[in-house]
Amino acid sequence: MPAKRTSPPASAASTPPMVRYQHIKDFVAGKIQDGTWTPGDRLPSENDLVLQFGMSRMTVNRALRELQEQGRIRRVAGVGSFVADDKPQANLLQIARLADDIRRRGHDYQCQMVTIERIAATLEVAAALGLHTGESVFHTVCVHLEDGVAMQLEDRFVNPRMAPEFGNQDFSQEQPSDYLVRTVLFDQMEHVVDAVLPSAEQAALLQMDAHQPCLLLTRRTWMRDVPITLVRCLHPGARYRLGSRFRTDGNAVTS
Repeated sequence: MPAKRTSPPASAASTPPMVRYQHIKDFVAGKIQDGTWTPGDRLPSENDLVLQFGMSRMTVNRALRELQEQGRIRRVAGVGSFVADDKPQANLLQIARLADDIRRRGHDYQCQMVTIERIAATLEVAAALGLHTGESVFHTVCVHLEDGVAMQLEDRFVNPRMAPEFGNQDFSQEQPSDYLVRTVLFDQMEHVVDAVLPSAEQAALLQMDAHQPCLLLTRRTWMRDVPITLVRCLHPGARYRLGSRFRTDGNAVTS
């Protein structure tokens, strides 16, 4: 059902042309923020917004396009624009503490350790960590939950040469990622995102159907070109979003 039209503020017509698209963005974002429009609601059409705000179709299109890029709305060709699902978003440009993000939203956070072991590196893991196949590596698996719902499955391999005390830690008191960030310096980081289907075991740990897609974030870190970690973070696609906002100089924008 189309969202109810609301008259624009009287000052809209006098808004300078260079910022008019931002005026529409603020209007739409405000309606989403205050709950007037909820996930799945259909937005006014581009033609309706052109008439409502007295602005060009190009200006309206730019506003909607940027809202889509920011994940606030989704646009379906030939159908219309809709309020996007409210998914948490993780930053791709930094190692963020998922626990802090969840608590910042006012939700309960839990970490369930599944595996803590020292194993022989497979060919893939050895290549990623600059080791020989069969060489010993640390391995942990844990599930991060928000209000009891699994949000991320973290599968981590650690180079013992760079973190020799990793296997001696009590990870019921401190997460593997927190220990590494606190004790091991790194000067390079790589993030790669893929769309994948989970294995049956992964789906069970994430409390989801194995036929539902996931986002897989693979992260590697280095210090002076020596690999430290290989981490695979699996997120149910229907529950999570990965993205970043950054300046043209490459620095992330923090709020």
